[in-house]
Amino acid sequence: MVDQADMTRTAAAVVFRDDDGGIRPEFLDLVQQAIERNDPASLRAQVSDLHEADTGDLIEALDAELRPRFVELMGGEFDFAALTEVDDTVREEILEEVPAKVIAEGVRDLDSDDAAHIIEDLPEQEQAEILKQLPPSERGAVERILHYPEDSAGRRMQTEFIAVPPSWTVGDAIDHLRETAELPDRFFELYVVDEGRKLLGAVGLDRLLRTKRPVPIADLMDPDRRRVRATDDQEAVARMFERYNLVAVPVIDDGERLVGVLSHDAIVDVIEEEAEEDIRALGGVSAWEGLADSVWTIARSRFNWLLINLATAFLASSVLGLFEGSLEKMVALAVLAPIVASQGGNATTQTMTVAVRALATSELTDANALRVIVRELLVGLVNGLAFAVITGVAAWAWFRVPGLGIVIGLAMICNLLAAALGGILIPLALNRLKFDPAVASSPFVTTVTDVVGFFAFLTIATLWFGLK
Repeated sequence: MVDQADMTRTAAAVVFRDDDGGIRPEFLDLVQQAIERNDPASLRAQVSDLHEADTGDLIEALDAELRPRFVELMGGEFDFAALTEVDDTVREEILEEVPAKVIAEGVRDLDSDDAAHIIEDLPEQEQAEILKQLPPSERGAVERILHYPEDSAGRRMQTEFIAVPPSWTVGDAIDHLRETAELPDRFFELYVVDEGRKLLGAVGLDRLLRTKRPVPIADLMDPDRRRVRATDDQEAVARMFERYNLVAVPVIDDGERLVGVLSHDAIVDVIEEEAEEDIRALGGVSAWEGLADSVWTIARSRFNWLLINLATAFLASSVLGLFEGSLEKMVALAVLAPIVASQGGNATTQTMTVAVRALATSELTDANALRVIVRELLVGLVNGLAFAVITGVAAWAWFRVPGLGIVIGLAMICNLLAAALGGILIPLALNRLKFDPAVASSPFVTTVTDVVGFFAFLTIATLWFGLK
C-alpha cells in the first residue's frame, strides 16, 4: 500500500499547467482522487499555493458534483476570491451547496467589490442571511455596492480607499500609511476630501514619495482628477480608462462625495465581458450562456433567434418563387443563385461586425457616419467588380452559356453594394432606435443580401435571356 505522505509529496510536485497554458490532466486526476478519498491534507498540498485565477480554472475543470466538496475539504484555506474567476453558473451551483455561515466567513477577508460579486446573483433571502453574519462595517460596504444598478460603476467599485484632509502635510500622510493597519491591499493614489467627504482632488503615490514632508497635501493634489459617478455605465467607464490610460479612478455619488474607487483590474474584467457579450450577440447567443449551462437552458436561449432566422429564410426563399418559370427553363440559374446570395451574406457580415464593434466603442458616431458609409460602399464596389470577374469567368467555363457570366457578374456587383449598405445602415438605424445592434442586426442584414442577391440575379437573367 502506498504511504499517504508519499502521495501528498507526489501530488504537490506535479506542475499545474502545461506548455499551452492548460491544466495538466495528471494534476486534475490527483485533485479529483483526493476529493473522492475525502483527503483534505493531500488536496491542500496540491492547491494551497495556487493563484486565485488558477484555482478558479481548476474548479471549472472539476466534475460538477466535486466542486462543493472541493470547497468543503479546503476549509479555511479556500480563497473565496477564486469564485470571482469562474462562470456565473458554476459559482451559483457551488454557493447553493455551501452553508451561508461558510460563505460569510469566506467573503469577510475579501475586498468589498469581490464580496459583492460573489453574492450578487443569490436570492435576496440568502444575501440577507450572509450579510447578517458580516461585521457591521463590512456589511455596510457590500450593501452599498449592491444598492447600485447592475453594470454600473458603483457595482464594480471597491469601497476600500485612503482619504486624507487637505490640511495634512506630506509627512502626515506618509505617517498615516505607515501606522494604519487597515489599508487596502493595493492602492495607487490618495484622495483629498473635505469634512463632508466631498472629493477635492487626488495625489499619486509617486508624487507623494518624491515630495518633502512639510509640503501641504492641498498644494500637491490634482483638483481636476478624472472621476466617475457611481451610476455611470461600466462600459463608458471602461472606454475612459482605455482612452486616458488610467490605473484607478475615484467614484463619487450625486453629492460629489467619495464613495469608492475603480481600479484597472476591475475594468479589464468589464472590457472582456463587454467584448464577449458583443461576440455572442452577433451569433444570436445569450450574453449569459456558459459552458456549464444545461442542454435545456442553452437550447431555450438560442431558440428565439433561430426562429427569427427561419422566418427570414422563408422570406428570402419566396423570392425564388417569383421566378419559377425562369428557373425551369434554365437550371443553371438555380445552381448559381445561392452563390450570389452567399457571397453577399459573407460581405455584409464583415461590414456589420466592424460597424457593431465601432458603435460599441463609440468610434462610429454621427460625426463620421457619412464618411464610413461612403468608405464601405467603395469597398463593396471594389470587391463587387473583382468577384464579378471571378464568378463571371467561372460561370461561363462551367455552363458554356453565352451571357451567363455577365449576368452573374452584374448581380454580384449589385449584391455586394447592398451588403455594404445593409451592413452599416442597419446597425446605425437600430442604434438610433435604442436597440442593441449586436443582438438585432444579424438576421436583418443577411435577409437583405439574400433577397437582393436572388432578386438581382434572377431579374437580370430574365431580362437578358428573355425568360418568362
